Amino acid sequence: MKHNIAGITSIIIYRISRIFRINIIHGICGNLFSIACRTFVIGSYKIASCLAMTATASYQIASCLWGTATASYKIASCLAMTATTTTTLRHCMAYIRRVIACRTFVIASIAKQSKQFKIAFPHPKLGRGKPSPYILNSQFSILNSLLGRGKPSLYVAHSQFSILNSQLIILILAACSTTRNIPAGELLYTGVKAIEYLDEDSVAVDDLIYDRIDAALASAPNNALLGSSSVRTPLPFGLWMYNATVNPKPRFKQMLLKPFAARPVFISAVNPAVRSGIVSGVLRDNGYFNSSVEYDVIHNTRDSLKAGIIYRIRFNQPYTLDSIEYRRVAFRTDTLFELDEAGRLLHRGDPFSTDLLEAERQRITRLMREKGYFYFQPEYIVFNADSTISPQKISLQATLKQGAPRSILRPWRIGSITINLSGYDGQRPDDSLVYKNLLLRYETKLRVKPSVLYDQIKFSTGDLYSLSSQEQTLEALNRLDVFRFTDLRFSPNDTVGDILNLRINTSYNYPLAVSFEAGATVNDNDYAGPITRVNISRNNFLGGGEVLTAGVYGSYEWYTRKFLNNTTGVINNYELGLKGSLLFPRLVLPRIGRRAYDFYATTHLDLNIALLNRAGYYRTLSFGGALSYDFQPYAIRHHSFTPLRLVFNKLESTTARFDEIVSFNPSLNQSLQDNFIPAIEYEYTLDNSSVREERSKTIWRFSVSEAGNIISGIYGILGRNSFKTSFRRNKIFGNTYSQYIRASTELRYNLYINRTNRLATRLGGGIIYSYGNSTVAPYNERFYVGGANSIRAFTIRSIGPGRFAPDPNNPYAYIDQNGDLKLEGNAEYRFGLVGDLEAAFFLDAGNVWLLRHDDTRPGGTFSWRHLFTDVALGTGLGFRYNMDLLIFRFDVGYALHFPYDTSRRGYFNTPSLSDALGFHLALGYPF
Repeated sequence: MKHNIAGITSIIIYRISRIFRINIIHGICGNLFSIACRTFVIGSYKIASCLAMTATASYQIASCLWGTATASYKIASCLAMTATTTTTLRHCMAYIRRVIACRTFVIASIAKQSKQFKIAFPHPKLGRGKPSPYILNSQFSILNSLLGRGKPSLYVAHSQFSILNSQLIILILAACSTTRNIPAGELLYTGVKAIEYLDEDSVAVDDLIYDRIDAALASAPNNALLGSSSVRTPLPFGLWMYNATVNPKPRFKQMLLKPFAARPVFISAVNPAVRSGIVSGVLRDNGYFNSSVEYDVIHNTRDSLKAGIIYRIRFNQPYTLDSIEYRRVAFRTDTLFELDEAGRLLHRGDPFSTDLLEAERQRITRLMREKGYFYFQPEYIVFNADSTISPQKISLQATLKQGAPRSILRPWRIGSITINLSGYDGQRPDDSLVYKNLLLRYETKLRVKPSVLYDQIKFSTGDLYSLSSQEQTLEALNRLDVFRFTDLRFSPNDTVGDILNLRINTSYNYPLAVSFEAGATVNDNDYAGPITRVNISRNNFLGGGEVLTAGVYGSYEWYTRKFLNNTTGVINNYELGLKGSLLFPRLVLPRIGRRAYDFYATTHLDLNIALLNRAGYYRTLSFGGALSYDFQPYAIRHHSFTPLRLVFNKLESTTARFDEIVSFNPSLNQSLQDNFIPAIEYEYTLDNSSVREERSKTIWRFSVSEAGNIISGIYGILGRNSFKTSFRRNKIFGNTYSQYIRASTELRYNLYINRTNRLATRLGGGIIYSYGNSTVAPYNERFYVGGANSIRAFTIRSIGPGRFAPDPNNPYAYIDQNGDLKLEGNAEYRFGLVGDLEAAFFLDAGNVWLLRHDDTRPGGTFSWRHLFTDVALGTGLGFRYNMDLLIFRFDVGYALHFPYDTSRRGYFNTPSLSDALGFHLALGYPF
């Protein structure tokens, strides 16, 4: 009676939920009543439904989701389908597989009650008709939850209650068909199943062609993983929401779910026929004239309204260039072609490529315009191709287009030069003046020095027109950062033939700019906090394109890691600073000739003052300035020279704790004491990434600096080098000046393997040696390793110097972990995963050492004998999400070798997994 009342109650709730169309509620209510009442049995040996459904007919199993089994030995559908007499086990298993694919599960729990109670499940492995239970998913079997022998009821144990409830909603969502609202004649696109290259191994194909094929065939389906065309996430939430909002009633439900809905992507919208045609065009443009591109629409075996696409591409052998002939055009142009024969891009035996033909057109055009042929354009060059002379060969003939104007074969010279300077809001010029050969027309007031404008113009009256001079003039005017836009117009002179008048139109940019930055930092040394910067810039400060910038910045951080007595401590570090700079868009040096420097160059004057507080330890005040020159005479070579850099560091106050620490570390005490650093620096950078056509890049940086030598020389001349005979150091402006020489270098090489794989390597090091007036280098000039861009298995400043082992209970041990010598090497194998998601395996090694013995850091001195074991080694796996403008990076490093003793024998001496792992979240590639 008790079971019948529970069953009747559950049926009533079920019917009410059906009447009010509350689909999820009746499922949940059914589940709760079936568990609370242990389900019920009506009739002889019947199993009650898990969702308040009554099983009718002997030895039948009711559906787990609303369905009622109505035929002997049939399993009701688990996806809101009712199993009828025509439903077979094969159809039910197809639906079950769909549920499992959506990361749901079906729990089959069968109670064997008595000897005479048996349930037969047909199964190929168990044999037809054998009375053996068949568990659909053994991973979630609940046989142990059966009530006990001899009690004819199905019981779900209380321990499984949370599992059933947590999966119920997923089961209901999985039951929602994603194709129920597909229009007639349409198919839901599920992605590119494969791109098959049928003769890839026998035909040489450039990786650029593969990239273009991938771009032409790329089309993301619904719930694509990171924009992938072939990989989807398992739960199509967007389609579920779309299906829930197709019916406009109720309106509230539609407004609530519509923002999360995603319209279905159909095969007709992807249009594989058009995409195949685009690929065929790409192949023909690259000489694969006998290629073929086919596709097949593959229907989903579990749902005929879903389909993917398989593309099949056959390249066949490409056509190559047999002979190239440049037909005679005119005497002067033919001479130019012959003089630049070494620069030709078309050679016999090269694969035919329309891109290569266009590049050759551009080369010829640039050659002509560089020599004064202003009106010459690429479309005036045509190539006649003949493929009938030799099989798989093409003979090319370059000639001038018929009907081309004769003016394109005449060189032109520069006539008058006029600069129109419009106002801030586009006001037209109303006054003018002449400076040398320039006519300057301006509005109200001339805001730029005429001499500055004159230096930016790379033409003079009477000069032969040159394309490079036009490009350099436009670039130089834009670098002034004075004008909002710059436009160069050439027009023929009305009275004199073969003369071009140059008119430059500009409009002033607004002089003031304000920027505000706010963010947060999370460092590898367990410090975190906000940071803020405010900058105000004044453009064209002195009328020569100068930029004056003044700014204030501040940061606040605290220590986030627990230590000692399980507290984070009160460590409130902060930094406040003021910074000013004046940028000149030229080298401020004595002029040599009319145009002193035709290459890109700038001059910087910087001043700054900062207050740094390390709570509980010390507070320092630093101020200084620098004069530096940056110039780039060639595209791949950059020079930076700082003839004067002055830094004053003053230790304002210290605490007893800090005094106790430095009393045991004299070198740390010396490096943090008041000091004056007069330095000279030079840095050279070689970077071919901007001009090299190959995808393998090389970057090399080298820098050298010295401090105090000039002052020391002056003291020597005056006979005041007292440091030679006593411990007292020479001072300037009341501070001891530092004397050292420092050098560092870094070589990066990015090896291109194929279109999705790269090998990036880096090798670098540095050394700093203090002498004369100081025996310890300034703290900020020393080297350290570890962190997101260094040895990623270790946090920043967590290893070194040498074999020195830091105190694990001291959160400030990292202060001592720097050195005078640094060696580091990194290698990273980068490869694509899915869509814009990339991955990398990396291997990092390196350490820092001391050049002088330090009793407080035993094992920190460099020694050739211990070099192999002193080098820390780590490996790991990283993931990068490439958004073109930004690259988000997450690296997990694992330490293979610690340079100090860890109580573990052997080279691989990792003490524990927690000590070996390093996690880093950063922007951009590490190198």
